[in-house]
Amino acid sequence: MSTVWYQQTLQLQSKRRGFHLITNEIESRLEHLSEINTGLAHLHILHTSASLTINENADPTVREDMENFFTRTVPEDTSLYKHTYEGTDDMTSHIKASILGSSVTVPVSKGRFLLGTWQGIYLCEHRNYSHRRSIVVTLHGTRQA
Repeated sequence: MSTVWYQQTLQLQSKRRGFHLITNEIESRLEHLSEINTGLAHLHILHTSASLTINENADPTVREDMENFFTRTVPEDTSLYKHTYEGTDDMTSHIKASILGSSVTVPVSKGRFLLGTWQGIYLCEHRNYSHRRSIVVTLHGTRQA
């Protein structure tokens, strides 16, 4: 069995502020995912005002609650921050992205992400207006027979 590495940059569809499931969008666009028998997929977002995380994939109210929590926890009050060059959501977006993180690693099995029954990958868009986001996905594993 040979070990392979693949890397692909994906441009995601613009999404409004909030927490969005992107598992299917990522899986369906990865050119070499089906070739991996056992391995890892590392996803890294190339932005400082959006983040990635893994959480509940079935009930959309979880995503609403996540957005509400972060809105309350990191308020858009420009009197609290110096870095507000791009608006009231500028520094708050950077803070939220740092709290959640810029990458996730997911096991791959038989050409699919190996996530729990209720798990999905979220794009966390922290800006008030939609932005196109880029994610670099690095696949490493053994090739399917």
